[in-house]
Amino acid sequence: MNTTPVSSRLHIGVFGRRNAGKSSIINALTKQPAALVSPVPGTTTDPVFKTMELLPLGPVVLIDTAGLDDEGDLGEMRIKRTNDVLNSTDVAIMLVDAMIGVTDFEIKLAGIIREKNIPVIIALNKIDASADEEIQLEKWQDVLGQGLIKISAETGTGIDELIQEIIKAAPGEALEISLVGDLVKPGDFAVLVVPIDSAAPKGRLILPQQQVIRDILEHAAISVVTKETELKQTLAGLSKKPTIVITDSQAFHQVAAETPLDISLTSFSIIMARQKGDLVELVKGAAAVKNLNPGDRVLIAEGCTHHRQEDDIGRVKIPKWLEKAVEGKLEFEWYTGRGFPANLKSYKLIVHCGACMLNRKEMLHRLSKARASKVPMVNYGVLIAYLHGILPRALDSFPEASAILKELG
Repeated sequence: MNTTPVSSRLHIGVFGRRNAGKSSIINALTKQPAALVSPVPGTTTDPVFKTMELLPLGPVVLIDTAGLDDEGDLGEMRIKRTNDVLNSTDVAIMLVDAMIGVTDFEIKLAGIIREKNIPVIIALNKIDASADEEIQLEKWQDVLGQGLIKISAETGTGIDELIQEIIKAAPGEALEISLVGDLVKPGDFAVLVVPIDSAAPKGRLILPQQQVIRDILEHAAISVVTKETELKQTLAGLSKKPTIVITDSQAFHQVAAETPLDISLTSFSIIMARQKGDLVELVKGAAAVKNLNPGDRVLIAEGCTHHRQEDDIGRVKIPKWLEKAVEGKLEFEWYTGRGFPANLKSYKLIVHCGACMLNRKEMLHRLSKARASKVPMVNYGVLIAYLHGILPRALDSFPEASAILKELG
């Protein structure tokens, strides 16, 4: 439970006005002082993420947010951070302060959450501090359009009911598409090509590689990990032909040359693209590269911040490959972290990382923003395979995406 990546957990966000008891609810759900509690409005400034196990859902992450009624310039920044959290939220808990009741603020907030198609649980907190005659439950439920759960973070009243409502509200389908479970059968060999260079983290594999290995094992297949320099030797030494070879995008060209055509080939990044977002949409983004012209603006977005190497994939290699493809200079901008630019219309292409630190909800939100702005979007692995002329082969295992590429040419 403790080692499950945050990006693979159900995201449960707690929203409401300042001092409604959001941090207290987080503490009541986790049964520990995970969030700072104070009677001073605005104690929570940045979103606070707390991981826990919530059976039968499994590993989840609870997100404490700043009040959406915050004030001033700093308050505006806090509100923006809270709104960003909504874009990655799978289930929302909206708190109503029983001492204030339902106002236009709560009605508007409930509407915003529903517009994003997020299941919302509305909880009336601080019932221990309110007189019964002050609680206009039927009226409030009527204007909000759904029932309210009466709870008290202070006494624990209603917390068990809140947990049951979270379980019921969680998406019925699997939160994540299997990485490789539908590509291998029990007993199959899957060869993973993992370069160990200056960008590789010391003493460990990067998150997509770890997750693919785990998924292969969970589906009773056999994972064989090798470097690109030993791939030929590895393939020759196996007792039977592997079903698939999965490579780091940066070694795509070499691995494609050394992998026999009767063995499926793809990359960690393409697999992540399918799991975290919409592979077909990203293939459309790759095909849009042919419409780029020198001088066009390109946004390179990464879901996390990391130490940059001299030959960094997002800062150096991809810009160089794109400029080679268009035979001229392009104007690049970079954006890192959980946020995403509000205005995308000035860009001709968005190139996104593999999104291993983002959940599927957040990545689909980013894709929808790009689509609404009519800006094509592609991820690192799909783009690299396209620029090196090996995307058709890398999509052989994904018929729908392969068909779109053939259609777009």
